[in-house]
Amino acid sequence: MHKQAREAFNRSFTDSKYEAFVNSFETDFPGQLDFRVAETPIFVPKELLEKINIASEQIIETLRSPEFVSNTARAVPADQNVPNENKHTSFLAIDFAICKNERGELTPQLIELQGFPSVFGYQAYLSESFKKHFEIPESFRYSFGADSYEEYVGKLKELILAGEDPEHVILLEIFPEKQKTRVDFAVTEAMLGIKAVCYTKLIKEGRDLYYEKDGRKIQVKRIYNRLIFDDLLNYPDLETSYHFTDDVNVSWAGHPNWFFRISKFSIPFLKSEYVPETKFVSDYEGKFPADLENYVLKPLFSFAGSGVQLHIAEVDLMGLSDSENYILQRKVVYEPVIQAPDGLVKCEVRMMYGWKDDADKPELFVSLSRLSRGEMIGVRFNKDFTWVGGSAAFFEK
Repeated sequence: MHKQAREAFNRSFTDSKYEAFVNSFETDFPGQLDFRVAETPIFVPKELLEKINIASEQIIETLRSPEFVSNTARAVPADQNVPNENKHTSFLAIDFAICKNERGELTPQLIELQGFPSVFGYQAYLSESFKKHFEIPESFRYSFGADSYEEYVGKLKELILAGEDPEHVILLEIFPEKQKTRVDFAVTEAMLGIKAVCYTKLIKEGRDLYYEKDGRKIQVKRIYNRLIFDDLLNYPDLETSYHFTDDVNVSWAGHPNWFFRISKFSIPFLKSEYVPETKFVSDYEGKFPADLENYVLKPLFSFAGSGVQLHIAEVDLMGLSDSENYILQRKVVYEPVIQAPDGLVKCEVRMMYGWKDDADKPELFVSLSRLSRGEMIGVRFNKDFTWVGGSAAFFEK
């Protein structure tokens, strides 16, 4: 997107550099990288960053409004409501497609947002890896509010540990060793000293939680939550000491309820030129747009793009028994803006915020990017392509 930075990167790129870059992940975190890393980061010019920041601030204002909690009350399923919800989310991720407006200018368009932690550890590590193996201009940065990797790690510690001893803080997942994002768990442990602990390994005694480490039983005082109910429901026969909806004596970095509140469920409440028209299917009351080819159907409570329908007809909408749990969103057109050696590539950028418990508003930490040549952004839509996959974003200072 930034012409000079792109041209300089492409001139200096070699397959051997990329191979060394990818191999370094295996050296640092053996067996943990389980998805494709793109050959290039994206370079975001100042003008586009300004629009992304404006769009993000408009979204955040809605999330901070007094009525937001009441508007999203039904987003949290009654049987999945976890006690002791924080007054606001600890994490915020906002996904924008990079498009062009009617004036031919690059512009962000909201795709999704989530009140759930993304790969905060891995993205800083990835960005530093790009800097080690490729020539990234000094006039570009990947983090916000931190001028060095060490400063970034310090900010993440404040957010996730919140003053607790790392031994008493866990990263909670279900079978973490099987998760696609497990490289982030490994990076986070290296950064913060906290272990990824499987949900099945927690021991509940009264209202207290414990896990075992090196033959010792250690109390859990704070949970960095990476577990979502969607994954948990895949294992209906689990017998565990602790159940996700138990009232336990812990504080949360990423309370589970915010995964539901800040999600696709939130988008119909957002109004901005950077947010495509979005409504609950039930709000149409059977009177759907005539140009349904320009809309995408999304289930509210799904993850990683599952259940999204790009091609829909009125009969599909009429057949929904729970239409209040789906949104109809006007499609956006991704503009191919990343120049690869063999053509142009589409991209989206995720802005990743942390929100301390005592802070008035969230703070931008870092971002990630995804590059695609397929119909949708995502691994299964981009098999057998190069210059696609997850990546970093560097922003012009």
